[in-house]
Amino acid sequence: MTSLDHPSISKLAAALREAGMSAAADGIRILDDEVRTAAAAAQALGVEVGAIANSLVFRATHGDEVRPLLALTSGAHRADTAVLARLTGADEVGRADPAFVREQTGQAIGGVAPMGHPNRIRTVVDEDLARYAVVWAAAGHPKSVFPTTYADLLTMTGGTAAAVADGEENRLS
Repeated sequence: MTSLDHPSISKLAAALREAGMSAAADGIRILDDEVRTAAAAAQALGVEVGAIANSLVFRATHGDEVRPLLALTSGAHRADTAVLARLTGADEVGRADPAFVREQTGQAIGGVAPMGHPNRIRTVVDEDLARYAVVWAAAGHPKSVFPTTYADLLTMTGGTAAAVADGEENRLS
């Protein structure tokens, strides 16, 4: 894939424009290789790993109901599922399998964008991303990213700002 014509990328670009974020849509980049990890994305972009907004989809269990939960986390640390459960009132939060991720987002793991999904997904946005003037997020495909800001991530997702790591032991940098 070498163009912005991929359906998931086009859908994200349209959603960004509709949300009044044309600069982010215009900034979508197609990278030479897939960047399924924050470290790979940071290296490809020449930025700190903490400036990468990982889009992690979880299965949040509330009684007998399972709902998707999107955590936009700084690439500099890991999200703690117990913290996410506490923040969202879920009985349990666990990683989602690729089929669940695609069903909920319409996108593949490694390329999940913060928005442009079939339905709005409850989202938690990592406060650590506020440290960066520019944050890079996946644009609907593992070879695509777009520049945005912490404030715009909150706006575009309707997300809740929160610390998602539990202590310094979760810090990767």
